[in-house]
Amino acid sequence: MIKSIKSYFSVGEVILWSVSSLLVIISFLLFDRENYLILSASLTGVTYLILNSKGNPAGQALVIIFSLMYGIISYNFSYFGEMITYLGMTTPMAVLALISWLKNPYNGNRAQVKIGGIGKNEAVCMMIMAAIVTVLFYFVLKAFNTANIVPSTLSVTTSFIAVYLTFRRDPFYAIAYAANDIILIILWTMASVSDSRYISVVVCFAVFFVNDIYSFFRWQELKKHQNG
Repeated sequence: MIKSIKSYFSVGEVILWSVSSLLVIISFLLFDRENYLILSASLTGVTYLILNSKGNPAGQALVIIFSLMYGIISYNFSYFGEMITYLGMTTPMAVLALISWLKNPYNGNRAQVKIGGIGKNEAVCMMIMAAIVTVLFYFVLKAFNTANIVPSTLSVTTSFIAVYLTFRRDPFYAIAYAANDIILIILWTMASVSDSRYISVVVCFAVFFVNDIYSFFRWQELKKHQNG
């Protein structure tokens, strides 16, 4: 099994996953040491990101698990926007994305999805839908007295675009997630001001940002290979 893992992942990917996991564990030991749900969610996230970078549907299965855990974490800090976004939007759309990825293997290879994409007209429709979802969620979040409502609302926008592009198998899904990571870094930095334990969550999304950028370039390579 170890041999097959080594042959599947490049040396760089093994290093990226190892360093990412190590940073998550170190930040947990330094700033938390109590909330193992945060540690579990972070390690699950690091793992699904490296699998997603390979276009492996197993990554999408882990996204579902991560979304459920992250929704609970968000609820604990009254980030109802994050909770509603991940439990009410990201999780069900991750299920749809998983189905889409499984239905579209590259040359019959179930371990690699066929790279897709969207055209200009669909991109416009996506942005219109994102704007509608953002406005609706803003009033929902306001009704729940959501903490830090502006970044929470922006997180809804980037999350919707990210999950939509993931469903459509578009490489730019990773850029949308990277944008979402930046917003979440800001959001949880605000949270860590009152509770230093959440610094580990900030580190988690900083790690996610690096992995999402890698995923974007990896998918560009996959797309070139598949179309070549």
